[in-house]
Amino acid sequence: MHPNPAFRRTTRARNIAFARERSFGVLTLAGPDGPLAAHVPFVLGEDGGWWEAHLARSNPILRALSEPRPALVIVSGPDGYVSPDWYGLPDQVPTWNYVAVHLRGQLELLEEDALPPHAARLSAQFESRLAPKPAWTEDKMDPEALMRMRRMIRPVGMRVETIDGTWKLNQNKPEPARLAAAGKIATAAIGAETPALSDLVKSPPDID
Repeated sequence: MHPNPAFRRTTRARNIAFARERSFGVLTLAGPDGPLAAHVPFVLGEDGGWWEAHLARSNPILRALSEPRPALVIVSGPDGYVSPDWYGLPDQVPTWNYVAVHLRGQLELLEEDALPPHAARLSAQFESRLAPKPAWTEDKMDPEALMRMRRMIRPVGMRVETIDGTWKLNQNKPEPARLAAAGKIATAAIGAETPALSDLVKSPPDID
């Protein structure tokens, strides 16, 4: 997380909403031989207190979970390069704007019977965003094929203890400079989702 408090004023509710909207992140924890990471879709409770996902049984993270372990989930958003020329101010330096939310807590293995309801929640979460397409559900699968797939994965859960967000959107610059940079970010396309990043720079959450 960036240490500048100008980038960390976003409310807990906004950070939770952002993480829930993305529903995809990097799960990390310290393994016996070094850091471990997995890129996973997830379900986050409305109050941000419970996070759940699943991993392939061959994933080293599962082997490290003989007991609950401290873990970090990194949820990234739009990001992009900012040229000093765009501010219209002297003596500026290049930077990178971005949005990221960190979820920390105790990661644990869930029981086998937690997998079906977890999988149903996860697929329903994304299928609902495809309306008016009829939602895909597991009952469209052959039961034996479904069981084979389930045997390949294991559910994990985390009781979220802290949620921190960094919304680095040039809030530390004068408004004319920030808006000038926003206009260039949208078309420069050095980064990810730069049009969305441009909109956020124009109106950062903490100054809405």
